[in-house]
Amino acid sequence: MTTTIALIITALAFVLVCGANDGASLLAMAVRHSSGSAVPVLLTLTAAVALGPALFGVRVARTFTEGLIPGDAGHPALIFLCGAAAALVLVLLLTWRGIPTSITLAVLGGLAGAGSGLGERPQWARLGLVLGIAAAAPLIGAAAGFALGRGARRMPTTTGMPRLVHGVHLAAFGCQCLAYAANDGQKMFAVAAVASAGHVGGSLDTPPGPAPVLTVALVFAVGTVLSLRRVSGGASVRLLAARPWQVASAEMASSATVLSSAALGAPVSMTQTVIGGLVGAGASEGGRRVRWQFAVPLVTAWGVTLPAAYAAGLLAGLLARGVTA
Repeated sequence: MTTTIALIITALAFVLVCGANDGASLLAMAVRHSSGSAVPVLLTLTAAVALGPALFGVRVARTFTEGLIPGDAGHPALIFLCGAAAALVLVLLLTWRGIPTSITLAVLGGLAGAGSGLGERPQWARLGLVLGIAAAAPLIGAAAGFALGRGARRMPTTTGMPRLVHGVHLAAFGCQCLAYAANDGQKMFAVAAVASAGHVGGSLDTPPGPAPVLTVALVFAVGTVLSLRRVSGGASVRLLAARPWQVASAEMASSATVLSSAALGAPVSMTQTVIGGLVGAGASEGGRRVRWQFAVPLVTAWGVTLPAAYAAGLLAGLLARGVTA
C-alpha cells in the first residue's frame, strides 16, 4: 500500500514536470512563430497527449515498464518507484541549478541505477540500443532539417507564400504534437500505468483507460502553462533568429524522426530532436546563422544527466534495499 501511494504521488509530480519541460518547450516555439493565441495551441498539444495511447498504442511506454527491468525481478514496482523518483528529483535539482537536462535520459538512467541498487541486473543490451537511437535522433533531425530547409529555400516566392508557410507550420505543429504523444510523451503513461496498477508488467498490455489518460493530459497541461514563461527564453528559441519556414522545417524533421523511433519502441527526446532540426534548418543558409553556443546544452544534458541519474537511481535502490531487507 505504501509503495502504491508513493507511486501515485511520484506519477503526478512526474507528469507535472514533463509538462513544465517538454510541453512548455513545444508550446513556446509554436506560440512565438504563430499569430494566434496560445490557447488553441495548448489544446492541440493536450488533445494529442490524451489521444496518443489510442492512436499509437503504448509500445514506447512498455519499453520503460518491461524493456529495461528484468521480467523476473523480485521488486519491480519498487525498482520503478526508485528510478522514477530519482529521475524526478535530479531533473528538479539540475533545473534549479540552471544545468541543462533531459527527463527521458533521467528516467532511463534512474531505472538502470535503481535496478542495480536493488540487486537486479538491468537489461544492458536493450538499454544500449535505446540510448544509441536516442543519441542518433538529434543528428537525424538535423540532417532532415537541413534537407527540408534547402528545399524550402528553392521554392519560388509568391504573394501567397506567407499564408502557405503559415499553413505548413500549423500542420507541422500538429504532427509534432502527435509524434510527442507517440514517443516521448509515453514515459508519462508508463509511470501512470505502474502507479495505477501498483506493479510492473501486464499493466500496459492494452492502452490505459479514460481516467488515467485524462488525468495525465490535464496535469501535463497545467505543468505546461505554469512553466511557459520560464521556458520562453530557452535554447530552442535562442538557437537562431528562425524564419517561419525554418521553424516549419524543424517541426517536420523532428516529427518524422520521433515517429520513426516510436515504431522501434525507442524513447527519444522531442526537445533535443527539435533542437537538431533547428540547427539543420538554420545551417541550410550557412553555419553562421546558428548560434552554436545554445546547442551546447544538448551535449551537456547527455554528459551530466545520464550518469547522474544512474548514480541517483543506484543510491535510491540501495536505500530501499536496506529498508526492505
